[in-house]
Amino acid sequence: MRRLLYLLREAVANVLTNRTTTVVAVATTAFTFACVGVFLLLYVNLKTMAVSLEQDIQVMVYVQEDVPESARGEIELQLHADRAVRSLTYVSKERALADFQSQFPSESRLLQGLGQNPLPASFVVTLAPDSRSAEAMRRWATRAQLIPGVGQVQYNQEWVEALAGIVRYIEVAAIIVGVILSAASVTIIANTIRLALYSRREEIEILSLIGASTTFIRVPYLLEGAALGLCGSALSLVILKAGFELFRHEIHSATRFLGVDALLTFFSFDMCAVLMLVGLFLGCAGSFLSLLHFGEGRA
Repeated sequence: MRRLLYLLREAVANVLTNRTTTVVAVATTAFTFACVGVFLLLYVNLKTMAVSLEQDIQVMVYVQEDVPESARGEIELQLHADRAVRSLTYVSKERALADFQSQFPSESRLLQGLGQNPLPASFVVTLAPDSRSAEAMRRWATRAQLIPGVGQVQYNQEWVEALAGIVRYIEVAAIIVGVILSAASVTIIANTIRLALYSRREEIEILSLIGASTTFIRVPYLLEGAALGLCGSALSLVILKAGFELFRHEIHSATRFLGVDALLTFFSFDMCAVLMLVGLFLGCAGSFLSLLHFGEGRA
């Protein structure tokens, strides 16, 4: 216990001795983590919006005009039996016409000139959550199209695939940027620890001469690096939270984006904890790399 307290005091002493470099390292690390956080926030919100919008997507299964009532019942049974279907609603020709007239009253006179109801009967299908991806919906639409009596299967395929593509690109960009900026954070912390090592090299040599173990000498610097990474990641979350609230306020003020601000979400508590742990780990990694290039690190 006494040894642990000593190591902690040494780590704190290192931080206080190199205040300027410590502040610069924390600020720079926070900035790089904040850049990664922007991409993560963008990805999280787009993913959340995509999931929310996918829940509202419905597939229209139109029945052929000359299909008898018994065949329509068979279509309904086959759709009900499909595990990908969560619910479905039958819309008759008469109801489709009534819905059209109520939604587009100014256009209903166009249908009156035709003499008969041109709108087909249909099933409005809501798919199960695990079948709402672009690929799963395409497969299900192809399968439903093969049911005898089904005339056409429609959903907004281009829109669903475009949204999935955007989310995928943002995910890849977040990973690439995250790896690059994480490497930059490790380098920054490693340089900070290296400066501390060189400024205290005589003290380190004395400790080595009187028999201090390599671990005893190395641990305070590992703790210092972990503290730098932890503080940097915590500060980046503060910056991101402030920027996020400012952005949401601006979105809320803009009438053209009415309601969009309610869909925006910040990182959950668990996600914040994970990001801080990542910062701590990267800080340790930076210190370790620095010690590897120092005499005591190779001992």
